Amino acid sequence: MHVIHNSQLDLREIVFIIQSQSNYFHVRQAERRRADLLKQAHSLTEKPPLVLLLHSLSDNEGDWSILPLLPYLSYSFGKNSSWIVFLEEETNVKMTKLVQVLAKFDKNKEWFLGKPLHDKESTIIHHYAFAENPSVFKYPDFAAAWALSIPSSCSVYEPLKSDFTIDLKHEVALYIWDNGKGPHLTAVPELCTEPEDSPQAQHCATSLSSEPPLCGEPVNKEDIFVAVKTCRKFHSERVPVIKKTWEKDALFLEYYSDHADPSIPTINLGVPNTERGHCGKTFAILQRFLSSTVPNTKWLLVVDDDTLISLPRLQVLLSCYDPSEPVCLGERYGYGLSQGGYSYITGGGGMVFSREAVVQLLNSGCKCYSNDAPDDMVLGMCLNALGLPVTHSPLFHQARPEDYARDFLAHQVPISFHKHWNIDPVAVFNKWLKDDFRAKPSGGLNKSAKTEL
Repeated sequence: MHVIHNSQLDLREIVFIIQSQSNYFHVRQAERRRADLLKQAHSLTEKPPLVLLLHSLSDNEGDWSILPLLPYLSYSFGKNSSWIVFLEEETNVKMTKLVQVLAKFDKNKEWFLGKPLHDKESTIIHHYAFAENPSVFKYPDFAAAWALSIPSSCSVYEPLKSDFTIDLKHEVALYIWDNGKGPHLTAVPELCTEPEDSPQAQHCATSLSSEPPLCGEPVNKEDIFVAVKTCRKFHSERVPVIKKTWEKDALFLEYYSDHADPSIPTINLGVPNTERGHCGKTFAILQRFLSSTVPNTKWLLVVDDDTLISLPRLQVLLSCYDPSEPVCLGERYGYGLSQGGYSYITGGGGMVFSREAVVQLLNSGCKCYSNDAPDDMVLGMCLNALGLPVTHSPLFHQARPEDYARDFLAHQVPISFHKHWNIDPVAVFNKWLKDDFRAKPSGGLNKSAKTEL
């Protein structure tokens, strides 16, 4: 770390932005975090800093990607502020310690501070960036908080080439680095993801909540209907993996295919198989979910036949959400967000819908423009048109464990992964997803799933 000087920093020079979401549960969590920050600030000064909730800064649901908001933030707060600190709902902050850390850096220079993550191998979720040496590029773990000096946020950066927002923390770092014209991420050891009550967190300015939010008991098995999308060519290859791993945790589960196979059994919905997209099949599943053909449940989970998932952990997560509201939950991606695009739940990690969300989707008249249209993106367009938000959980994963930074997964108890490519899927399930949420999975993952909602 390049320590510049150690002058006193006024709390009013810091703008805190909590990366909140508009779902009621997440608003409540973010408001609690905001109240804690202001309580700490009031104990230190009569003039506290600004603490803002990201979802309330704009009417555009896509502004969770932060990048479209940076010019607005620097223009609005640049005259009186020196730092913008971003944090997640579960990020604990020791205000005094954080002020001491920021005071070490010259606020008149461009700084991008955080806890660095890096890729061990080039990965699809980062568009195979830095393929020759993936570990050279560092990007922040949002859970530890990250900070921009105002000169950095005021810079005019080139827009990213991709229309897709996949892994926001990596894309934020690329945007700020700006092909070497902007600052790279500076590692700050005091920005941590240790549990707040652990000995390792003593030196930290940030840490993660040790206690999960109080959401009640896990939802019952009978409240979730599971729909697995498959096709004839994968009946013998992928379906047996589900039967060996997580099928036993589902009370209501059906396999939907282009071929009815009574040995599994699979159901032919009358939609021809497509090599990509599967929009026709997914919309047929939504219609079947609301019919009297299947049990009446509060939640619908739609997965691919190569999705690996922990249903007990999902039951815990869903206890925080109200199924009478239109809830659409999973790993959130974005398309064309800087040009007024839309967010969507990426399908491979699992898409969760409350019954009310399915009712509103189908009542809207939303439909596929072709059977092989990308189902998750079409649903995203429909939700955007309805004004229904997509709720993000980092515990759903569109890719394999090796596609994510090791330190990022170290403070998670994940719910899902996706793809069987070059892995033993049963071994991956047993290491990362087996047993209920109270068990300590392999790899040192020892926190309740709720700490990472």
